[in-house]
Amino acid sequence: MKTYYFDHSASTPPYESVIRTVAELMTEHYANPSALHRAGTEAGKLVERARSAVAALFGATPGEVVFTSGGTESNNLAMKGILGHTGRKGKHLVTTAIEHSSVHATAKQLEREGVRVTYLMPDAQGRIAPADVAAAITEDTALVSVMHVNNETGALQPIEAIGELLRRHPRIRFHVDGVQAVGKVPFEWTRSRVDLYSASAHKFRGPRGAGYLLVREGLKLRPLLAGGGQESDVRSGTHNLPGIVGMAQALRLALESMPERRARMYELRRRLIDALKDMPELVLNSPEDAAVASPQIVNLSYPGMRPEVLLHMLEEHGVLVSTQSACSSKSLKPSRVLMAMGLGEARGGPAASGSASETSIRPEISIRWPSGCG
Repeated sequence: MKTYYFDHSASTPPYESVIRTVAELMTEHYANPSALHRAGTEAGKLVERARSAVAALFGATPGEVVFTSGGTESNNLAMKGILGHTGRKGKHLVTTAIEHSSVHATAKQLEREGVRVTYLMPDAQGRIAPADVAAAITEDTALVSVMHVNNETGALQPIEAIGELLRRHPRIRFHVDGVQAVGKVPFEWTRSRVDLYSASAHKFRGPRGAGYLLVREGLKLRPLLAGGGQESDVRSGTHNLPGIVGMAQALRLALESMPERRARMYELRRRLIDALKDMPELVLNSPEDAAVASPQIVNLSYPGMRPEVLLHMLEEHGVLVSTQSACSSKSLKPSRVLMAMGLGEARGGPAASGSASETSIRPEISIRWPSGCG
């Protein structure tokens, strides 16, 4: 039986050329990149070449690229790195009620440690209003953290407008979780007011266990890990050379092909939403307007139907999907995102919802169900 993988927001199949690169590096460049002998020096040069490549793709400087293990670490480093450096107690974080669990759980942890947190609510389309961000800012606000693309609904957040309003508050740092955006949504680092931008390689057909955090030049972060300080004393740990180089290669391929893929995905998204209008049992939770939605994620509810019933029925036909985020797929709790949108348990509850997003395997269907962990 032929299998159709519709779960790309959770993890993508790596490019074949990336697989070959990773295999070659594991075979021929296994030395520690921090070692001083020739093999180590050669490995270290490959790390720095990858760093320069990632930086150039966004108009950043190599020193603004910090390699991590993925989105979860990047988000934790950004948030704890800022609030830890400025002194947590009494400081204020502005974030949203619809962030990925790696941001939401970090905010909750910081809250328990003395940081005051404001959780902004979205509108019915799952979008945050810049005016609400402005209204939440106080003299103690140290960080604003708003994702670029919502991992469950695909709602595109107005990070450009939020960045512009934060220009009036230069002491406040702006973090954006870009895990679901890279390779699908354009982003200009140089002209943005974003200070920290997180990404994960396995979301854009790179290897698992590799990610990066763009950190605005001159910004000081408190490290999460004590150790050798391999990443300019911001992140310690032996460099994952195959993952880092494979990620840089995958990123280049994803960004080069993005215009064509975006146009194709938006057309498939339109066809899917139009077809769903003939199915009254299904309710669309994502923005219908493509101008405020990413192209690759569509979120639907089937009120009264348990998601695992649909999941296993589709699996019997070779269609592999998931419900909710991969981080929450085994949870019976209602979707935190859909509940925050005010959709209620009939649409956001464990018996109701799932989301679909891009696949390159079967274009005439081209749906894939929701996003995953960093």
